Amino acid sequence: MSQRTLAAMLAVPLLLGLFVVVGTQPLPYVTYRPGPSVDILAAPQGKEIIEVSGHKAYRDDGELRLTTIYVDQPEEDVTLEQLMRAWISPSEAVYPYDSVYTPEETDESSDAESAVQMVSSQDAAIATALTELGYDVEPEIEVLHVEKDLPADGRLKVRDILVSIGGVEINSAKDVLKAVDQAPLGEPLTFVVRRQGEDVTVDVSPREVGGDKRIGITPGPGFTFPFDVSVDIGENIGGPSAGLMFSLAIYDTLTPGSLTGGAVIAGSGTIDADGQTGPIGGIAQKIAGAENAGARLFMVPADNCSDTTDLDTGDMRLVRAETMHDAVEAISTWVDDHDATLPTCEDPA
Repeated sequence: MSQRTLAAMLAVPLLLGLFVVVGTQPLPYVTYRPGPSVDILAAPQGKEIIEVSGHKAYRDDGELRLTTIYVDQPEEDVTLEQLMRAWISPSEAVYPYDSVYTPEETDESSDAESAVQMVSSQDAAIATALTELGYDVEPEIEVLHVEKDLPADGRLKVRDILVSIGGVEINSAKDVLKAVDQAPLGEPLTFVVRRQGEDVTVDVSPREVGGDKRIGITPGPGFTFPFDVSVDIGENIGGPSAGLMFSLAIYDTLTPGSLTGGAVIAGSGTIDADGQTGPIGGIAQKIAGAENAGARLFMVPADNCSDTTDLDTGDMRLVRAETMHDAVEAISTWVDDHDATLPTCEDPA
């Protein structure tokens, strides 16, 4: 046996071993994949996703679907094999890790942030829909998140409106941080919160965590509404990107007749209390998910238009939506005439 043949025989298992090692080692990338879409107008297991108290609710035909994506978690290992599959797939995408997450981000902190964004998104969507219908909504500061095993756990609740802390009226999130920071450690601090329309007094004792005084809540913008509207999408979906579709579904539920004309309409986009849409991540994957769900229209935030260039959407039309009002008008126009001209991403900004 020649030295060249022997060297080749020895090199083969070494190369195979190298491929195995490289293929199973985590790499600094994140993959996006199409996730399921959810009809917000539905009533899974007999329970309406949108519930209304104090106003008539109209349950009509059609679907308004929020779209989701699967994203690798901050602490999840992504291997070369996974990246190769995502690169090859026409409906998946690969992004550098640091373009999606910060170095210190964890699965737990990511989930907490996602939960806060979901609460804020739902409240802004309710405010937008009610404003579109001519109702007045009052801005407030509310509890967006309660951390487990910290002093507020079991005492304060998500969506508690913060009226006062230690006798000081609360008008901003900074007021909350200042009140907690100035309170003595370990001594009860009195919170007055508005919960389900009634003022409730709760004592919470600040604790030192990492050198800071904390009670374990995330305060942020909230609202007082003229009647109760709630959105229960479950705990498996988070983030802010369903805001536009929430607002459309709430609007449809509070108005007679089917906004969609009985059709399936999907979309994505954040929403603020003024009804302005904002950009979201994974638009291509969400569009693919909407196609799979049989959607006829897809609402695209104006800031995401550049991400839809050259996408093949088949018979599904992409509609540019700068505001919730724009989306309502476009859908109504389409219901009256499926061949009507609608706002598109090709329109000048």
